[in-house]
Amino acid sequence: MNRVIIQAGGLGTRLHPYTTVLPKPLVPVGEGPILETMVHQFVGQGFRRITITLGHLGHLIMAVIGDGSRFGAEVDYVWEKEPLGTIGAVTLVNDLDEPFIVANGDLLTDFDYRNFMKEHSSSQASLSVGTYHKKVEISLGVFDLDGGRRITGFREKPTISLPCSMGIYAIQPGLLDLIPRDQYFGFDDLMAICLDQDLAIRAHLFDGHWLDIGRHEDHAKASETFDAHRDAFLPHLEKDPADG
Repeated sequence: MNRVIIQAGGLGTRLHPYTTVLPKPLVPVGEGPILETMVHQFVGQGFRRITITLGHLGHLIMAVIGDGSRFGAEVDYVWEKEPLGTIGAVTLVNDLDEPFIVANGDLLTDFDYRNFMKEHSSSQASLSVGTYHKKVEISLGVFDLDGGRRITGFREKPTISLPCSMGIYAIQPGLLDLIPRDQYFGFDDLMAICLDQDLAIRAHLFDGHWLDIGRHEDHAKASETFDAHRDAFLPHLEKDPADG
């Protein structure tokens, strides 16, 4: 059974003041905390062994999620004494002897984790990264230049699309040997090492719903998106008739 590690130890400073009383993964989106939705999704797709990394207000997460039995999962926890970054906390987890998934604990997405792991396992990649084309609006006129600095084109306030990390990774256990223990180590650090050593890194392209709730405007949009597309996020859960 492939292991899932959900990163829930961050401070969530961009969501203050909400995160002064709640850890970011417990901020409500739709019918409940975003972390509950993520656990339901993993279980619905066949991932039942879940480890959650804890830090800021982690005792509240343990109180809400518990041992996972009400979701049909086996949930355990590891504590970050100091923030260890998006990847560093993985070194606290024992028995990672097969490919595993790491996901940020603040994601609203209808990502197919089962297919993601299947394609990762059939590839030769050491690392697979969920990748979403994020549209970025440029509020200025943009030039196209040739090698001689001659202007060859012009676009007024264009929208460009950039392939970005979704905060979802599939990792081969051998990569753990490259991650230092007991120190901060982010996804950017892991990418730098993998690129430096010319390890195979695979982009898993995704074009469905994806939002993180790192900022107030993101949280508001996530709530609206959940209400409009609930069946896409929780297709295996029946809606309570009392909800209409």
